[in-house]
Amino acid sequence: MNIFNADITAKRLGLLHDLVPKAVRIAVLVNPGNTSTAEATLRDIPEAARALGLQIVVLNASTSREIEEAFATLARDRADALFVAPDGFLISRRVQFATLATRHGIPTAYGAREHVEAGGLMSYGTDNVDAWRQVGVYTGQILKGAKPADLPVLQPTKFELIINVQTAMALGVDIPPTLLARADEVIE
Repeated sequence: MNIFNADITAKRLGLLHDLVPKAVRIAVLVNPGNTSTAEATLRDIPEAARALGLQIVVLNASTSREIEEAFATLARDRADALFVAPDGFLISRRVQFATLATRHGIPTAYGAREHVEAGGLMSYGTDNVDAWRQVGVYTGQILKGAKPADLPVLQPTKFELIINVQTAMALGVDIPPTLLARADEVIE
């Protein structure tokens, strides 16, 4: 299954910029323990940032303590916003992210809706329910005798933009009406 990391990274960064247009200095948080995702994010984000005129600062976190330290660095270095790379460990710490981002007043973009459901500001990424449905259909074809080598590479067909309005108000972020209109879901 192809997840379109480069395309999604650029799109998510663009949406964060649309949400916080005055932001110039963006911190990018990756989990160095997840080499493939960290490398893909760090490979794709510089070009997307350059196209938007943004400065990127990279932060690493692979433990809860390192997440705390990353937010202390964000506050000290005065980053305008935070871009969190998609990662299973980072998703598991979604409540910690929501709490710290609100406490430090950092608008943050995530790759998974779970972050926004836990109080994060915004996410843009693959609709995982639809992606897993596609995997199920693919698996069914294999179980019925199709040879995996004969099947096409799957790719996501649905992406979702989720915005948490309560978090935006807590951060003092005015959500542009055009961005609200593009959102697949708005959490009040």
